[in-house]
Formats: sequence, structure tokens, C-alpha cells
Amino acid sequence: MSHDYRKTSEAVSQLSPEQYRVTQEAGTEPAFDNAYWDNKEPGIYVDVVSGEPLFASVNKYDSGTGWPTFTMPVESRNVVEREESSLGMARTEVRSAHGDSHLGHVFDDGPVETGGLRYCMNSAALRFVPRDDLEREGYGEYRRLF
Repeated sequence: MSHDYRKTSEAVSQLSPEQYRVTQEAGTEPAFDNAYWDNKEPGIYVDVVSGEPLFASVNKYDSGTGWPTFTMPVESRNVVEREESSLGMARTEVRSAHGDSHLGHVFDDGPVETGGLRYCMNSAALRFVPRDDLEREGYGEYRRLF
């Protein structure tokens, strides 16, 4: 199944001010005060701009940071990592491949048993699609994860 995940001016114009600040201006939302940091429902997380699948709840864990955190992307081809040095420190920024949305950062201090990575994302960059809505929303191929 082929999908046309892309950033459009219409999608960007529908973002809330916080979603715009995070995705388009590389902002960071407050810890423990965001939509998905403690979401435990089964489903996938997609780019709020392009809709491309990024992460799945089966790879989500509580890192204690107050942001939704994952051990790996559900589709590595939809995630771009690049080095940055904002705030005076070297970090690896995570962006969506098709929407070019700033998602968050990846660190190498995650659970060793799952590869050692910690994808620390901003809820404002994500839209959660519950497991029971995957088919209806066009993400049926991800039901296999659950």
C-alpha cells in the first residue's frame, strides 16, 4: 500500500500555536504537561503534519522524563536524525522524513536490552491513532503489532 505522506501548507495552517512552535520552530514542550507522556493505550503515533507513522505504543516506555519516549521508530524510513548543537550541547535531533517536523531528540541512554536508544519526543509533534481506529484511519497494516 502506497501513501503520500507530505507537508502541506493546509496541514501547517491547522496546527495549534504549540504544535507550530514545536514542529516548525524546533521547540520543546513542557515535561509532564503534554498529551502523551503517560498515555498507555495501544496504538501508533504519527506526524501531526504529514501523518507518516513514526512510533508504536509497543516500543513506548516510561523514561521518567515527562515526554513520550520510545526505544525505536515503527518505521525507520520515516525518521531522520541529525546532529545539532542548540543550547550549547551536542545532541541528535529527530525529524520526520516527509513532513520535516521537529519531533524531539534521541539519546544513547535507553534500555540496553532493546538497543540502548531513548527517542524522547514532543507530544505536540504527534497524533495518536488508537489500535481500534487503525483500519478506519488508513493504518491497518500496523494492527500486526498488537
